[in-house]
Amino acid sequence: MKVLVIGGGASGMAAALTAARLPGAQVTLLERQARVGRKLLATGNGRCNLTNRHIAFSHYHGAPPAFVRPALERFPMEETLQYFEALGLLTAEEPSGRVYPFSDQANSVVDVLRLALEAAGIEVVLGAEVLSLGKKARGYSAKTREKSYYGDKVILACGGVAGGKLGGTDLGYRLLEALGHRITPLKPALVQLRTETGPIRGLKGVRADAGIVLKRQGQTVAEGGGEVQFTDFGVSGPAIFELSREVTGQGETLLLDFLRPWDADTLRRHLLRRRDACPALPLEDFLTGTLHNRLGRVVLKQAGLSLGAPSGSLDEAAICEVLRLIKHFPLEVTGPMGFDQAQVTAGGADTSQFRADTLESCLCPGLFACGEVLDVDGDCGGYNLQWAWSSGRLAGLLGQKEGT
Repeated sequence: MKVLVIGGGASGMAAALTAARLPGAQVTLLERQARVGRKLLATGNGRCNLTNRHIAFSHYHGAPPAFVRPALERFPMEETLQYFEALGLLTAEEPSGRVYPFSDQANSVVDVLRLALEAAGIEVVLGAEVLSLGKKARGYSAKTREKSYYGDKVILACGGVAGGKLGGTDLGYRLLEALGHRITPLKPALVQLRTETGPIRGLKGVRADAGIVLKRQGQTVAEGGGEVQFTDFGVSGPAIFELSREVTGQGETLLLDFLRPWDADTLRRHLLRRRDACPALPLEDFLTGTLHNRLGRVVLKQAGLSLGAPSGSLDEAAICEVLRLIKHFPLEVTGPMGFDQAQVTAGGADTSQFRADTLESCLCPGLFACGEVLDVDGDCGGYNLQWAWSSGRLAGLLGQKEGT
């Protein structure tokens, strides 16, 4: 049985390695780039956050939880770590539940997978961009510029359009569409947000732990919290990534709470004590010790205060305005950044046209899909890579039971 795997990313390599263990399988992996796993090298800021201890269906979007359940239950996080350990990879878990290679280097993950492909006798063809995928009387033919490849079974693992500079592509969507599959609307997810920049001018590079509320035309549409990083175009950071899939750029505002562990009454008393204890202190230093120095000065400026004035000049109205901005700092959102900056694609192949228990197409028998090409995307923190490993391994079984 000849098996073609199209795409040499995380899910594609997992699928190829699984298929290679099936009796009589001859596996060929076609990768359009000059090396496998290129996007993996950039995940987790080059550290490769390969999974998360807290895997749960609630961390996934797009397809209903009933669709992702079989793959995640058949190949759960614990088995993923055992699998990588068998390949020689040691891992370390952070208190947040995120799991990284112990080396803290993404290339460690790519290298053990690459070596495993070689050891399994899988033919890896690099620089092989598939131009078309067609049904034959039996099986499928994948055409590249150089030649055509035949497969009794085909696994599409082309990824999504996110991260174009690292190899993101719409190839998988085009191939599936040509075979009659529906593609749901695509949008960037786990991405930075563009906002008005006037209020945060001077904060580039500043990080803050903040509570976040996303409002659209006055209605709350999402809430979160965690690290926010200010940029010259808006905001970034893990907490922003989590909310980004909800952003449309149409009448939306972010409200940032820079001191979420403290309630408003406690903070009001703190500010009054600060004013009364240091009446001669210039306002530019009033929030020193409370907020990052640059952030504190921005809050005071947005409150319409002169930074050279003494702290003792703050009246009740000014204290209330400072408090409001600390707890509900508003930023008008103009939209998410594009696919090139995004970590993942929301949307993809309509999962209603695939069997959840095998990931085989309901329209094209013998055609399987896995990873980001399907309409499944996860939260920030290793959830997308766990989907890649689990769905890749499930697709790689080609509808068979492992070991049969």
